Amino acid sequence: MRKILALLLITLSFSACVAQEDESSIYEGVEFEMPKVIIPTFPEYHVNIADFGAVADGTTKNTQAITDAIADVVKNGGGTVIIPRGIWVTGPITLQSNLNLHLNDGALLLFTADKDDYPLISTSFEGLDTYRCLSPINGKNLENVAITGNGTIDGNGDAWRGVKKSKMSESQWNQLVKSGGLISENGKTWYPSESYRRGAEATSGFFNVPKTTSQADFEVFKDFLRPVMVSIVNSKNVLLDGPTFQNSPAWNLHPLMCENVTLRNLNVRNPWYSQNGDGLDLESCTNVLIYNNTFDVGDDAICIKSGKGVDGRKRGIPTANVIIKNNIVYHGHGGFVVGSEMSGGVKNIHVSKCTFMGTDTGLRFKSTRGRGGVVENIYISDIDMLNIPTEPIRFNLFYGGQSPVLEEDQEAAIVDEKMVPVTEETPSFKDIYMTNIRAVGCESAGYFQGLPEMNLKNINISNSNLEARKGINLIDADGVSFTNVSVKVAKGLPLTIYNGKNIKLEGFSAASNSSNTKVKVMGAKSDKITTKGLDKSEVEMSAQVGKKAIKIQ
Repeated sequence: MRKILALLLITLSFSACVAQEDESSIYEGVEFEMPKVIIPTFPEYHVNIADFGAVADGTTKNTQAITDAIADVVKNGGGTVIIPRGIWVTGPITLQSNLNLHLNDGALLLFTADKDDYPLISTSFEGLDTYRCLSPINGKNLENVAITGNGTIDGNGDAWRGVKKSKMSESQWNQLVKSGGLISENGKTWYPSESYRRGAEATSGFFNVPKTTSQADFEVFKDFLRPVMVSIVNSKNVLLDGPTFQNSPAWNLHPLMCENVTLRNLNVRNPWYSQNGDGLDLESCTNVLIYNNTFDVGDDAICIKSGKGVDGRKRGIPTANVIIKNNIVYHGHGGFVVGSEMSGGVKNIHVSKCTFMGTDTGLRFKSTRGRGGVVENIYISDIDMLNIPTEPIRFNLFYGGQSPVLEEDQEAAIVDEKMVPVTEETPSFKDIYMTNIRAVGCESAGYFQGLPEMNLKNINISNSNLEARKGINLIDADGVSFTNVSVKVAKGLPLTIYNGKNIKLEGFSAASNSSNTKVKVMGAKSDKITTKGLDKSEVEMSAQVGKKAIKIQ
């Protein structure tokens, strides 16, 4: 046994050395001053859950055995709890400081579908202070904590989630209905229980948090209050390295108000039909590394948040100093996403060398009036996107909960052009830089929608190639530049500007199969638009645009 443990320690030490070598290059090319992220280390004390009575038969509930193993490690000053090969069923696991939960090759940690094991707790979800069921893996106020290894963690999410009929084939739907549960009155949604149905009916709009403050009310629709699978709150020196995280009840990974977070070599999966099945929601965290991961999920993949509305502004903790490199995203509503809960602010984010294949949209920025918050100093480079059914780049400041590809029960967001006063509730997106962006097989080349009272500001795109069926729409933006950008579209206009100010097009190459016009400018507020390399015949102005609004060089 001692020889086996010694070999394991050597293997873990070698893996740590390799990780440190990989990490050294992660900081290269970052545009802002990035503190060195602290990677947790652990004492050389190891225990195996099987030694505490855990049984890998796929049916025995091992909650107590895992709890006892963690307690033993904590009692001995910290170390590693090993999950060996096998199917280990368990209830919620509460992490502790100085603990590494390590899943060996072939280990499957399967969380029970028994909802009685997940009590309601006071927490935060979708940026709001609320009640939610206890997360399968949870930890709060920790220091030095990790989940490592090449095993799999399964949240048994299908036991929790409602499902829309439109997201399934007829045979899948019929099989789901036969499994139990109940169907909504309109026949379009399957609910796993009556408790879930009550919760769904207690929400409105695109909120998944019922509008009540009574814990007794929350108990009535407890089944609806699906937990995020991994919830780590207000903790320092957090490492997730190696495992597959899949089939979460709601969001998959949710670090909240944490410092020094490293997420690497992960495989994050959810069924494509899973509502709120995000991959990673990084919320109000500072000093973070996210690299060498793969995502294939039911909602946004890599999402940056900082709280919603009053609750987010009251918390006042931005997400800041984040490096995101070398990630692949397959299905997801967005590849890299900011918002819509960004009321505490987002700043100093580096995203590079990522590939998005078939995501609903690629680089997705979203918010709405009432949120407040400032998103700034975002640097994005070397992004490859293939077969995006909407836009590779999308800014939407009138977000209303819609998926980029509208679902059966959704309508397009309503754009209200009426100016409203700028207050603390006004969201702001500014100082965003994108270079070496390559996208082919898209529906539209881009969508940039600011607010009339708070335009998108200082958005810079350079050295990029965008190929799509339709062109770019740029609306309510101030200080946007396209430098050495090629846009090729199958129909319509490559670039349409509406109420754009201080727009610079230099080396803007555009082609359309159906129009000789490359740029069309509309809106009475459009002004100070300069182009270099286009001639007058390629730029069209609507009657509302002032004669001196455009300068063609």
